[in-house]
Amino acid sequence: MTILISSAQAAVALGVKIQTLRAWRVQGKGPRYVRLGDNRLGRVGYRPEDVAAWIDARVAASTSEETVRAAAGASE
Repeated sequence: MTILISSAQAAVALGVKIQTLRAWRVQGKGPRYVRLGDNRLGRVGYRPEDVAAWIDARVAASTSEETVRAAAGASE
């Protein structure tokens, strides 16, 4: 069984506001999510492993490493 956390719980884990998560979903920037329902009005949940993977993908040892990653993402 897959466990989901709420948008509020994901926001707390990421240190952002729920509105930020909503904006990230629209922009395709945030962690992967699950839509619970058949339309865009359905509730949203997050798998803890997706939140953790999103965080892990942003770990950097230096600001120059961030710059290289951002440049690679822009070219994809």
